[in-house]
Amino acid sequence: MVTQKPAPKFLNLLRIKLPPGAVASIGHRISGVLMFLSIPLVAWQFALSLESPQGFAAAQHYLGSIPVLLISVILVWSFNHHLLAGIRHLLLDIHVGMEKYAARRSAWLVNAGALVLTLVYLVWIL
Repeated sequence: MVTQKPAPKFLNLLRIKLPPGAVASIGHRISGVLMFLSIPLVAWQFALSLESPQGFAAAQHYLGSIPVLLISVILVWSFNHHLLAGIRHLLLDIHVGMEKYAARRSAWLVNAGALVLTLVYLVWIL
C-alpha cells in the first residue's frame, strides 16, 4: 500500500526555488499585463503631445517627472523581457533549444538580458 505525503498546510512562495524557465515564463506574463495596462497612459500622452505646442510641452514636462521616469524603467523592462521571452518561446515552438541545458541557458539569457538592457536604458536617461 502506497502512503501519501500530507499536503502542505502553509506554502511559502518566496522559499520555492523555481527553475529559470519558470521565472522567464512568469515574467513573460507579467510583462505582457504591464504593457497592456500602460496603453491608456501612452495613448493619453501621445494625444496630449499632438494637440498643440503647449500640449507637447506639457507632455514633455510630465514625462520628465521622477515617478513617470520610474514607470518608464518598469515599462522598458517589461518590453525587453517580453520581446526576449517571446523570441525564446518562438524558438522553442520550432524545436530549437529543447534540450534541458539549452532551455535553461536560454531562460537565463532572457532573464539577464532584460535586466541588462533595462540598466542600459537607466544609464541613458540619467
